[in-house]
Amino acid sequence: MAGKVVGIFIAGKKEKKPKSVKSVEVVAHRGLVGDRYFTNSGTFSDAEPHGPGREVTLIEMENVDLLQNSIHKEVNPALLRRNVLTQGIRINDLVGREFMIGNIRLLGVRLCHPCAHLQRLSGWRVKEYLKEKGGLRADILENGRIHVGDTVDLPRDSPPAK
Repeated sequence: MAGKVVGIFIAGKKEKKPKSVKSVEVVAHRGLVGDRYFTNSGTFSDAEPHGPGREVTLIEMENVDLLQNSIHKEVNPALLRRNVLTQGIRINDLVGREFMIGNIRLLGVRLCHPCAHLQRLSGWRVKEYLKEKGGLRADILENGRIHVGDTVDLPRDSPPAK
C-alpha cells in the first residue's frame, strides 16, 4: 500500500500561486514552514470550524491525471493548492488513521473537498471532476522534514479505519 511523495507545494500568501519545493520543514500541530496557513494568512485561516485538519493537505497524482483527462488540458498540480502530491496510495483511506511520510507521523483528519474558491482560482470545474477526490486534510504529529521521494505508508501497528 506504500506510495511516495512526488511533489511539495507552498504558498506564502493567500491566492498566490504555490511554488514547488524539494523539501519542507514541518512543525507538529502547526504546519509547513513558509506556507500561508503556517502564518495564519491563508484564505480560510479564519474560517469555521477552527478544528483539526488545517496543517497539511495532500492530493493523489492519479486524481490530477483524472482531472487532466476530464478537461483535456495539462494541469499543473500546484494550482490545485494542496501541499503534498502523492502517487501510489489511496489517501482517502487515510481518514481517521495515523500514517507516515518519510519519518514524520501524521493523522488523516478529513477529506479536502474542492470548493468554489479553488474552482475560481484554477478556472477548472474541480467541484465536478474531483468530487470525493480533492485531497486529504491532515495534522502533523512530529517535527521534521518532508522530502520529494519520501514514502507514504501506514505504520505496521496502525489500526484499521473506523
